[in-house]
Amino acid sequence: MTSTRTGAAARPWIWIAGGVVPAAVLLLGACTASERHETPAGASAPPGSRTAAPRSGRTPTEQAEAALAAVGSGALVEAGTERVADGIHPKPVLSAGRRYRLDLVCVGRGGARVAFTPAGAGTKATVPCDRSVVWQRITPHGHSRNSPVHIDVDGAKGSTGVISWAVREVV
Repeated sequence: MTSTRTGAAARPWIWIAGGVVPAAVLLLGACTASERHETPAGASAPPGSRTAAPRSGRTPTEQAEAALAAVGSGALVEAGTERVADGIHPKPVLSAGRRYRLDLVCVGRGGARVAFTPAGAGTKATVPCDRSVVWQRITPHGHSRNSPVHIDVDGAKGSTGVISWAVREVV
């Protein structure tokens, strides 16, 4: 007489699937949770970590670059985006007798200070990290046709976020 099993004991794949699927769900949830980097209030995020995107779905870098693109006019000389903590320190070579403009936007908390070398090339100013675009006129000086202007933008103590900047020739 031959007996045929039709119960759960006869189908071992049910036992395996019953244990593997819940384990996979737990493992996937643990991996996803470990990708989040939480930073205590008042502390800056560790280097290389991603900051959480704002509710609009855009990162601070994307917000800053979009704000600059909206006001940009004139021929682009140099541009970039940096962390406020790193500051920006470009040395564009500008032609004497031409008009230039520095556009800055900071997205984050705090502010940054702007200074120029030579001092007469621009005016010292403060840029708030509130997403507003701030601009400065740059007047290159020098005896040669092309002279470098050193632009220093340094974050104030405790400031966080990103700064996007663009130097444009005003036509």
